[in-house]
Amino acid sequence: MALPDYLQEAGKDFAKQLTAQTAVPIDTGQFTGRQFVAGEDPLQTQAIGLATQGIGSFQPFLTSAQQAITQGAQDLGQVRQDLGQVGQDVSGLGQFMGSGAGTGAGSIADFTSPFQQQVIDESLRQFDRSRASGLQQISDDAYTSGAFGGGRQGVLEGQFLADTALGRAGLEAQLRAQGFADAAARRAGAFGQQQSLAGLRSGLANQRAALAAQQAGLAGQQFGLSNFQRQNLAGDIANLGQLGAFRQGLTQSQLAADQQAAQTAAFEPFTRLDRFGAGITGLAGGVGGPQFQAPATPSPFSTALSTALGIGGLFGKFR
Repeated sequence: MALPDYLQEAGKDFAKQLTAQTAVPIDTGQFTGRQFVAGEDPLQTQAIGLATQGIGSFQPFLTSAQQAITQGAQDLGQVRQDLGQVGQDVSGLGQFMGSGAGTGAGSIADFTSPFQQQVIDESLRQFDRSRASGLQQISDDAYTSGAFGGGRQGVLEGQFLADTALGRAGLEAQLRAQGFADAAARRAGAFGQQQSLAGLRSGLANQRAALAAQQAGLAGQQFGLSNFQRQNLAGDIANLGQLGAFRQGLTQSQLAADQQAAQTAAFEPFTRLDRFGAGITGLAGGVGGPQFQAPATPSPFSTALSTALGIGGLFGKFR
C-alpha cells in the first residue's frame, strides 16, 4: 500500500529540513557556562568583609579590661599596706591612753625635756647665790648699825632663811610644774598628730579601695562592651549573609529562566520539525515504525529525531 503523493512529498521535505538543520552546529555556549551561575551577592561580600574586619576588633576592650584588673590588683595591694600601717598607727595611740604616769613609752616622762633638771639646778644655784647675798646684806647692816652679832641680827637672819627656804621650794616646784605642763602639752600634741596620721592613712586606704572598686567596674564595662560588639557584629554578619543568600537565590532563579529560554531558542527549529513530523505521522494513520526510546526529559533535538525515525518506519512499511 503506497502513501499518498502529498504525504510522500511532505516526508521528503521533512527529511531535507532535518538533514539541513542537523548540519548546523548548535552553539551550546548560549545556554551553558558560568554566566548562568549566580555570583556572590554584594550583601554576602559585605558580610565577609565585616567578618574579616571584625577579627580581633574587640581586643582593645579586652586589653583595657586586663589593664583595669591589673591596676585594681595593685590598688588592693596598696590598700592592704595602708591598712597595715593604720593598724600600727592605732596601736601607737594605745601608748597615750591613761594618765601618762610612769616612765614608759608614751608617758609624760617620755616627753619631759632632758635639760629640765639642769635648768632647775641652775635656777636654784642662782637663788642660793641671791640668798647668800641677802644674808650678807643683813650682816653688813647689823655691823653698820653696831648690832653685829646681836639678837636682832639673829632674828632677821632666821626669818630671812625661813622665807627664802619657802621661796626656793616654791621656785623648784614652779619649775617642775612648768616642765610637767610642757611635757603634757607635747604628749597631747604627739597624740593628736598620731591620731591625725591614723585618720589620714585610713582615709587614703578608703580612697584606694574605692579606686580599686572603680577599676573593677571599668573592667566589667570593658568586658561587656567586648561581648556587646561581638554579638552585634555576629548578628550583622548573619543578617547580611541571609539577605545576600536570598538575593543570590533570586538571581539564580532569573539566570535559570534565562538559561531555559536560551536553550528553548537554540532548539526551536527541532521543535518545529517535531510538530511537522508529528503531523505527517498522524495523517499517515498513526502507524508506527521502529520504536525509539526518548530520554525521560527529551530535548527538542531528540524528539525530532524520534519523529524522523517513526516517519522512516512508515515509509518502509507502506512500500
